[in-house]
Amino acid sequence: MLHNHARKRLESGEPSIGTWLSVPSPEAAALVARLGFDWLTIDAEHSPVDILTLARMFSAISAFGTAPMVRIPWNTPENFKRVLDAGAWGIVVPMVNSREEAERAVEATRYHPLGNRSVGGSGHAMSFRAESSDYYARANEEILLVLQIEHEQGVENCEEILSVPGVDACFIGPNDLAASMGLGIGTPLESDNPAVVEAIEHIRTTAKKVGVAPGIHTSGVDGMNMRIEQGFQYLALASESRYMVASLTEALGDVNWIPSERDTPGAASGEVVRY
Repeated sequence: MLHNHARKRLESGEPSIGTWLSVPSPEAAALVARLGFDWLTIDAEHSPVDILTLARMFSAISAFGTAPMVRIPWNTPENFKRVLDAGAWGIVVPMVNSREEAERAVEATRYHPLGNRSVGGSGHAMSFRAESSDYYARANEEILLVLQIEHEQGVENCEEILSVPGVDACFIGPNDLAASMGLGIGTPLESDNPAVVEAIEHIRTTAKKVGVAPGIHTSGVDGMNMRIEQGFQYLALASESRYMVASLTEALGDVNWIPSERDTPGAASGEVVRY
């Protein structure tokens, strides 16, 4: 059975680097998995991806030795069950704000005696290149559970949340965190707002205190290098769609051409924009 190298790296105190996948495509996932990230997290919370596509993406990612992770839509048992049985090596749980919610996530992720995850399926073992018996014996040691702290209530309760046995890492969502603090939507991921900076540092130091790997989303290389220096471990480098659009935008701007006039619907209002 394969080892979850991302979880082992975090346990040893090292940084573990990945990115977010928002395009529901096994082919796109395979292209990114070839690049050498430790893990790739498929965003099933904010992207239109179904369980069959998730299973195929998990298989495409693990084929290249990358850990397939997924952010589930919400902290409910059926979400854990389906993605774990489909082959996910780990789960990112959004908007965890209390110890009770953290305990619920652990119970859904771990088999008895550490939790109440249901036994069944075959995709999970295939994803780890294992027999089902080996998977059942070792899954509690290999599945990576990451809880998102992305609300000021979660910041207040973070020590209670992160001290729950079975939690491996936390992941700060700076955008939602800033919004919950009344700072508006669209606050930069590396915001220098004193309240955001203080909240992020509080989560990081608390995670270290209770033996959980601190993590955070970053907007790019500069942000990631800054967070590594600060001691964060579970680090997301923006997303594949962000880099795809940014690279194509830059390339298109460098092409020597004059676009012909055409009509295109306005993004927000439906009006026709001519250019």
